[in-house]
Amino acid sequence: MDCQLLPISAFEHYEKQWDTLNTAGPNTPVLSTNFVKPLLHHFGTQKEKLVVFGSTEKPTALAVIVKDRFGSYITFQPSQAPIGLWVQDAHANTAELLAVLFKKLPITTMVFGLTQQDPDLMPRPEKQGHVSTLDYIETGRVSLNKSFDEYWAERGKNLRQNLNRQRNRLEREDVERTLKTLTNPDDVIEAIKQYGVLETAGWKNDQGTAIHVDNAQGKFYISMLQTFCNEGNGIIYQYFYNQELVATDLCIRNENQLIILKTTYNEDISTSSPAMLMRKESFPPLFEEKKSKTIEFYGKVMNWHTKWTKEIRTMYHINFKRF
Repeated sequence: MDCQLLPISAFEHYEKQWDTLNTAGPNTPVLSTNFVKPLLHHFGTQKEKLVVFGSTEKPTALAVIVKDRFGSYITFQPSQAPIGLWVQDAHANTAELLAVLFKKLPITTMVFGLTQQDPDLMPRPEKQGHVSTLDYIETGRVSLNKSFDEYWAERGKNLRQNLNRQRNRLEREDVERTLKTLTNPDDVIEAIKQYGVLETAGWKNDQGTAIHVDNAQGKFYISMLQTFCNEGNGIIYQYFYNQELVATDLCIRNENQLIILKTTYNEDISTSSPAMLMRKESFPPLFEEKKSKTIEFYGKVMNWHTKWTKEIRTMYHINFKRF
């Protein structure tokens, strides 16, 4: 097998092949072209390369890579993407593909990194020869293979009682709780504006990482979510105390996964957890509809994650080194 390194502008000619490999392999919405195209548009620099393995018409694998630093290349992966941009035939040998790619990279290259892979989507290769792997983070999921009542009964007593106490307190204080589920592409821009206002009030604004409709992050989430909503696969959850927005989730899905991409909430509220209460109300329809197999958090497992799930796995990097 051989591979080609093409300018990233060639990606538009391989969109169909990319989606075919993703659907037949990992089958995740964050590796679909509906996600990858706006990612490249808003965060790419045109220095990225498209790697085509094997046949042009029916490639064995496709990847987007970029020079990381001197002597190092990696899969292209802005922070908005939970998985490195690499799709391959389910029967392909990842180590062999990496060896083929490495021969095409400049002779000064010492290492290539295939970043942040999910072992449930791409089996973790054994350490051998030039190939090694490195733990990244533990992440959690919720399987939608039972009823919500069964799932909720399996949750810890503390979580169930705590949310009940919070709900009862809000009722005593005459705080009306409302969950809005937005799926119309026409609602996306306003929802991202509201998301940005809420996030800007929190700690992310101090770090300069908050979403705003006019920055690259905001533009990415608007265009990407509108595309998913147009196909019935984008969801924005908004949770209100009376008329005040207190929490919101940005989600995309396919038949395999529903992924919670971003969450923000009012950090000034100390007597209740708006995000937790929002999930308690947004999860039941997902169990009932079963339009996806899992709910994915794709973030580092925190203490609150473990209250919602015991399904934990370790994501990983793959390194191919010259020596």
